[in-house]
Amino acid sequence: MSNLSKLEFTALDISGNNYLPWTLDAKIHLTANNLGETTIDGNQTSPQDQAKAMIFLRDHLHEDLKREYLTVGDPLELWTNIKERFDHQKLVLLPKARYEWLHLRLQDFKTVSEYNSELKLCGEKITDEDMLEKNFSTLYATNMLLSQQYRECKFTKYSEFISCLLVAEQNNKLLLQNH
Repeated sequence: MSNLSKLEFTALDISGNNYLPWTLDAKIHLTANNLGETTIDGNQTSPQDQAKAMIFLRDHLHEDLKREYLTVGDPLELWTNIKERFDHQKLVLLPKARYEWLHLRLQDFKTVSEYNSELKLCGEKITDEDMLEKNFSTLYATNMLLSQQYRECKFTKYSEFISCLLVAEQNNKLLLQNH
C-alpha cells in the first residue's frame, strides 16, 4: 500500500465497484504513455512495452487482485481477465443510471457542478440536445419563467448552458453575501 501516493488514479477495488472509471483512466494513461496497444488483441508490441504496461496495470490494482493475477505476465491477458470479471458492472449499473437519468432534476442538487457530475451513464450516448431538454423540462413549475428564458437563449451546446448556470450561481452567492 506504500505506492498509493504515486498512483495516477485510484486502484481497481477488489469488489470492482470502481471498474468503469478505472477502465477509462487506465486506457487514457496507457495511451498517453504509448502503451495503449498492449491491451488490444493481436498487438505487435515489444516485450519492453508489455512489461511497462504490466507494471502500470499492476500498480493500479488492489493488493488482493495483484496476488490473484500474480502469474499473469501479458497485459492483454490481464486486461481480458479483469474485463471478464468486472465488465458485468455495466449491466448492473445501467438500469439504475437510466432510472436516475429519468428522475434527475437540477433542483435536487446544491450546485450545478454536483448535478453535472451525475449525468454520466455506462457508455450510453446522451447528446447536448438531450441534456438541454432534460434541464429545461425538469425545472420546478415555480421556475417556469426561468425555463422559458433559458429556452429563448437557444443554447446548442450543453457546456454553454452550464457556463450560464455557473455564472448565475456565482452571482446569486454574491447577492446573498451582500445582504
